[in-house]
Amino acid sequence: MATFAPPPGTADIFEEEARDWRFLESVARETFTRYGYGELRTPVFEYTEVFQKGLGDETEVVQKEMYTFTDRGGRSLTLRPEGTAGVMRALSNTDVMNGVEQRVFYLGPMFRGERPAAGRRRQFHQIGVENVGRCAPLLDAECIAMLANFLRGVGLDGFTIDVNTRGAIADRAPAVEKLRDYFASHINDMCDDCRARLERNVWRILDCKQEKCRAIVADAPDYLASFGEASRLYFDEVRRALDRLKVPYQVNRNLVRGLDYYVHTVFEVTHPALGAQTAISGGGRYELYLPGEKRPVPGVGFAAGVERLLLCREAAGIKASGDFGAKAFLIGLGAEARLANLELAETLRNAGVKVELELEERSFKAQLRSANRSGAPLAVVRGESEMEKHIAIVKNMADGSQTEVPDLELANFIKQASLK
Repeated sequence: MATFAPPPGTADIFEEEARDWRFLESVARETFTRYGYGELRTPVFEYTEVFQKGLGDETEVVQKEMYTFTDRGGRSLTLRPEGTAGVMRALSNTDVMNGVEQRVFYLGPMFRGERPAAGRRRQFHQIGVENVGRCAPLLDAECIAMLANFLRGVGLDGFTIDVNTRGAIADRAPAVEKLRDYFASHINDMCDDCRARLERNVWRILDCKQEKCRAIVADAPDYLASFGEASRLYFDEVRRALDRLKVPYQVNRNLVRGLDYYVHTVFEVTHPALGAQTAISGGGRYELYLPGEKRPVPGVGFAAGVERLLLCREAAGIKASGDFGAKAFLIGLGAEARLANLELAETLRNAGVKVELELEERSFKAQLRSANRSGAPLAVVRGESEMEKHIAIVKNMADGSQTEVPDLELANFIKQASLK
């Protein structure tokens, strides 16, 4: 039989894996809702300028990784490479410009033309939040605490939170000059990407993963010292709030994040199950220009990669999230029993039981094999005799024991059995 693989960097997600996806999404919805966030769903493609203006023309995402195309009207459109810019475009239609705080979260696919690798796909998925309209250190700390709660909620303890500050925009010029002067004197010993970053985005050199570059970065001058007092006080307040919330963190002066819109607080989370160089989530405070506006809107948020969270859970030995609630497989012996089982299935489903059944004419052994493959703990068997008596034979698939159960008591019996 011919097989057709999905395009490189994409994947088909079948039910067994999708259960874990639903679990992560349900924990996200429950956690973020407790913090006053509501779900926002934006299009998977936007006008290209939304990302060019929002992320910055000099970022590697815009320069190298976006999937951009022209529609029939000649307009340039781009599949979203991240969630923040699209969310901000949507919020431009609200009263956020008047300082009204907006708290939203999102879940969905993103697209980047990167080299596929473990935990990195060209179509990948993110769970993210944005708090837009206000700027305060305590909002940043609350956002980081919420992320920590979400990660613990999906079973990931032992993670490390790195925090740093990018300072206010006014502080950037002297910091950039100091870093550029230093790296220019070592550029011949650095990787090709860092050579390009020297002029395009010197901050990204601090984040390079190449060993030869990391050794040079380790001796880089303290650019934080060139920041103004307001920026330093802002970061101090964030750290005091995290200490008050008992959120463990470490200051990492080489953490900058890759997008131009970040100001003040930036943060990133790693987990030992994936190694210290692989982030499972990251974010920070930013300023973005909404379409048609002359002043930026402040916000703070983060995004977590779903694929990386799943890899992390697997590497940490966390078992896949199984089905919850009652489940049964109906076996019908004869045409009348199959028809009766179709009706019974609807009754059980309406009572909250997950039901699978065989609706084609097949032997008892074949149907029993299907019941085994389904993973249902119980098989409900009915033939002419059982229907005449208005009962069913409920077979425990684990130990083979059988129980006669009246039809009217089936739903409750199956639910109680699932709790044992």
